[in-house]
Amino acid sequence: MPPSNHITPHMDLRYLTFQFPGLVSSPTPLLTPRASLARHSSLSSNSRQPLSLSLNHALSLTEPLSVTTTFSLKMASHIVGYPRMGPKRELKFALESFWDGKSSAEELQKVAADLRSSIWKQMADAGIKYIPSNTFSYYDQVLDTTAMLGAVPTRYNWNGGEIGFDTYFSMARGNASVPAMEMTKWFDTNYHFIVPELGPDVKFSYASHKAVTEYKEAKSLGVDTVPVLVGPVTYLLLSKPAKGVEKTFPLLSLLDKILPIYKEVIAELKAAGASWIQFDEATLVMDLESHQLEAFTKAYAELESSLSGLNVLVETYFADVPADAFKTLTALKGVTAFGFDLVRGTKTLDLIKGGLPSGKYLFAGVVDGRNIWANDLDASLITLKSLEGIVGNDKLVVSTSCSLLHTAVDLVNEPKLDTEIKSWLAFAAQKVVEVNALAKALAGQKDEAFFLANAAAQASRKNSPRVTNEAVQKAAAALTGSDHRRATNVSARLDAQQKNLNLPILPTTTIGSFPQTIELRRVRREYKAKKISEEEYIKAIKEEINKVVMLQEELDIDVLVHGEPERNDMVEYFGEQLSGFAFTANGWVQSYGSRCVKPPIIYGDVSRPNPMTVFWSTAAQSMTKRPMKGMLTGPVTILNWSFVRNDQPRFETCYQIALAIKDEVEDLEKAGINVIQIDEAALREGLPLRKAEHAFYLDWAVHSFRITNVGVQDTTQIHTHMCYSNFNDIIHSIIDMDADVITIENSRSDEKLLSVFREGVKYGAGIGPGVYDIHSPRIPSTEEIADRINKMLAVLETNILWVNPDCGLKTRKYAEVKPALQNMVAAAKLLRTELASAK
Repeated sequence: MPPSNHITPHMDLRYLTFQFPGLVSSPTPLLTPRASLARHSSLSSNSRQPLSLSLNHALSLTEPLSVTTTFSLKMASHIVGYPRMGPKRELKFALESFWDGKSSAEELQKVAADLRSSIWKQMADAGIKYIPSNTFSYYDQVLDTTAMLGAVPTRYNWNGGEIGFDTYFSMARGNASVPAMEMTKWFDTNYHFIVPELGPDVKFSYASHKAVTEYKEAKSLGVDTVPVLVGPVTYLLLSKPAKGVEKTFPLLSLLDKILPIYKEVIAELKAAGASWIQFDEATLVMDLESHQLEAFTKAYAELESSLSGLNVLVETYFADVPADAFKTLTALKGVTAFGFDLVRGTKTLDLIKGGLPSGKYLFAGVVDGRNIWANDLDASLITLKSLEGIVGNDKLVVSTSCSLLHTAVDLVNEPKLDTEIKSWLAFAAQKVVEVNALAKALAGQKDEAFFLANAAAQASRKNSPRVTNEAVQKAAAALTGSDHRRATNVSARLDAQQKNLNLPILPTTTIGSFPQTIELRRVRREYKAKKISEEEYIKAIKEEINKVVMLQEELDIDVLVHGEPERNDMVEYFGEQLSGFAFTANGWVQSYGSRCVKPPIIYGDVSRPNPMTVFWSTAAQSMTKRPMKGMLTGPVTILNWSFVRNDQPRFETCYQIALAIKDEVEDLEKAGINVIQIDEAALREGLPLRKAEHAFYLDWAVHSFRITNVGVQDTTQIHTHMCYSNFNDIIHSIIDMDADVITIENSRSDEKLLSVFREGVKYGAGIGPGVYDIHSPRIPSTEEIADRINKMLAVLETNILWVNPDCGLKTRKYAEVKPALQNMVAAAKLLRTELASAK
């Protein structure tokens, strides 16, 4: 038997664990193969040098090692989560093929398994020590938790057992018989989650073993992962009372019912060999009441014995952790590690400096998981070294600020991106490398060349002349001192507009986009690739617009849209025509389910060189005598759905965008467009998570919207649109936007919006709460839509109510759109008749 400090050719070096001061001992692999990186190293008792081992013969670890195959120590590094869609949206296409019946469940599962394998191996190869599992999802991680708990609403007729695709996707998307569950924004991001519907009669059961299955799957590939679960308290706090359950039902009262299932999952993970587990408890960054904080204490005290033998990480993200929540979190029983967002939560640093409990791990989220700018490695290293002095070098782990789900996947897929701008960026794959580089530097293995290149890129961005436009900055600075309101009140404006437009009561309209067919996408793609001429492109797009106009006239819709066939995305389309924006080819980010967006990159000051929509809007208006809406995306939504520069306050960038949109609005009006919609779908999304910060955000966000249309005539009707957020708490700010008409999502959220009007809020402008959910293939009946309109009429005046879908129709098929709109118009006409006869 060789001495214990010798290595033989027969040992599996990947799973050796060494005990040296300065190196974190772990039951997970510390060694990873690295081909052709031959180095020499002498390991003394305090060595932090790369470990290189020869397999040719047994050697003492204190001897210099000749190298044929090289292994590198895994430093204390962690990734909260990773994008699921794949670098080329492989999961999106697999999902949509499966939903369309063109591929099997087995084929979808194969694509998913290949993506998971690739992600895990990528992180392992990069040297990440704490690699997450169970962050992959076929639709949404909160829906996955609902499946795990067996909390399936009764309308889906689930009969128990392991939840399959039929039930899972019915909850997410609805089916021909029943509507989908509500979808809303994940904190203040553009990601959407499926809201759990809970009540006292829900029969919870362990109905999805996904977390355990994926841990075992990774382990079979030689990757020991950290399984990630949505924490039990956060799950309940993000839920809503099911239909028929009192709105005041205390959701946290269900904690005792779901914890036994969490215990089952934990037991299976332990049996499978897991040594770490991560609970995402992001609601800890919000303003919580004392009984909500007590729920965390109760939950983890109850789980403590089950968690015995595991290292337990509780992860928070997206904002500072308030002092009372920090105190609660750091006192949780059975928890060995705490994760904090130190990018958006810089005040949390002060709390950490006040001291963490002895012996606990700190997972320091210094690499931004929500933006695409390269990390300032030197600045982050300074922060990390200050934290090292507080918790000790053996308890500090370098991490991302949140899941990388919210950023693009890999810069490698951007060969055409401007070289200088590309040097300023880091997508998910690059952020993984940044995390490991910081961990290595902290461990005394700083890659000087990598850090120097990073510093050069930081300096290049700071000093680049393409970032600053003095005229734009001067114009934006001049906006202060005025609140930019239209001179006439909304009631007088609506009277003037009605004389001009002559609309019936309960006027019908749609939100903007119509289905984007395969043929339409082909035309845009070929034009971009210069395979067809501009003349051919314009002809094809005009034909599509004419088809959409004729369909709306056939359906007898009152205020038309041109369908937006020329637009790839409601933000990217405008960004491509504004200065200060850059664009990617494959910078896709998941919004919900298979829906991905490609956010523009705002790198510099913003202005509008030329009109952006006037040509298409006037062409559409020439095809009909009915009012044609000019369709614009508002400044706050462009801001919130872009990757925004982080070298100036967000409101300054928003004011610049507002001025650009103002120019477009005024050009549309001059061209004879009398109805102009300025979408602010993401206004609520940007609301800070902490109430103390709400007023400042809402002030500049609402002001930005008013800037866009302050100069138009009373007869020009300004619409806006909002969707898939909780708007009730900002209704007064929505009123303060002073739009003439607002269309707003209502049906998918089970008419939650109407409750604010039942509670006495008076709304004097036009309003169109959505009458059917466009994110489901289900076609609502005329009677169902009429019933929704009647509920609206119970709380809103007839003369201000509009009839419209929840959102745009881009993601739907014409076979779904046409009958749904037919039923919508029929419902409006039915109620017009009933209202007329009641007079």
